[in-house]
Amino acid sequence: MIKGNKAMATVIADKFERKPNSEEAVSTNDVSSGGPAVEPAPKSAKTVLSQYIDPKKIGGLLKGLAAPIIGVLAFLMLWAVLAPQVDTSLGSLPGPLEVSQQGVALYDEWSATQDRKAEFYAAQEARNSAASADGGVVRNFEYSGSPTFLDQIWTSLATVALGFFLATIFAVPIGLICGLSKTFNAAINPIVQIMKPVSPLAWLPIVTMVISATMTGPDPTLPKSFVVSAIVVMLCSLWPTLINTAIGAASIDKDLLNVGRVLRLGWFAKLTRLVLPSALPYIFTGMRLSLGVGWMVLIAAEMLAQNPGLGKFVWDEFQNGSSQSLARIMFAVIIIGLIGFLLDRIMMFLQNLANRNHTV
Repeated sequence: MIKGNKAMATVIADKFERKPNSEEAVSTNDVSSGGPAVEPAPKSAKTVLSQYIDPKKIGGLLKGLAAPIIGVLAFLMLWAVLAPQVDTSLGSLPGPLEVSQQGVALYDEWSATQDRKAEFYAAQEARNSAASADGGVVRNFEYSGSPTFLDQIWTSLATVALGFFLATIFAVPIGLICGLSKTFNAAINPIVQIMKPVSPLAWLPIVTMVISATMTGPDPTLPKSFVVSAIVVMLCSLWPTLINTAIGAASIDKDLLNVGRVLRLGWFAKLTRLVLPSALPYIFTGMRLSLGVGWMVLIAAEMLAQNPGLGKFVWDEFQNGSSQSLARIMFAVIIIGLIGFLLDRIMMFLQNLANRNHTV
């Protein structure tokens, strides 16, 4: 009986024993016989790159970049051909090469100014150290050199940032109230329609007189010209944000408002949980338009307010009237356009982010 059970167990074990496939058998025989093991063939560089790079995506990207590159090159060639044929009071119109050379010269001026500034502060520190050792008076002075082109770029960016911030904090609350209250919207709409098309050149004298009467201190924290330019930017750029915010708040689904009434949400909870999430894409659209308007208005405001930014740089070069002034002005125009493009791309990215992630 015991022998029969053992025989049956052996049959069952042999039946369920896994049979190796042919590749495993070859590998086992080679190893057991001491022969060389079979190694997989090395992958080619094309195979490795295809795992990480999609040729179709690269082809689509190149096709998308081809037209803009061709357009820019055609514009540069047309500019280079036609520029020498235009005579001005300062000579012929500069071509792309002359304008790029002035850009390099402006960078060299900034680099030289940085070196002089470092030498000035190093000499001042040495002088103060000697005075402190001898018991003399330690005096610290600010470097008073004229601002360079790069310094003026940062001044313009700071000015438009302040104006854009002021425009946003005023426009968004007013726009939300306009969207939620038809009575308030009807009351303020005529004012918006009248003030919206006013030129910055018309705002500038009024703002200048108000700021001059308000900031009477001898050494204010912010220069008057900087504040005047920022407020002019605010007054001209707040309207797109205000109008789009009002549209976004007014277009909220009425069912959501009814749910808020059923849940007896307070006005703050209703605003933060229902209205703002629904109006957020509209708000970012208005902010994007406002930033573009503000950057465009800034140059004219800086010219007339004499704020040390890009607008003042263009005006000073125009008044200078040297043989290099026209090329420098054209280089400044290109930089103004590039900065405006980058600001718009940043706001478009934030707008798309808000459109994807807003929830109610």
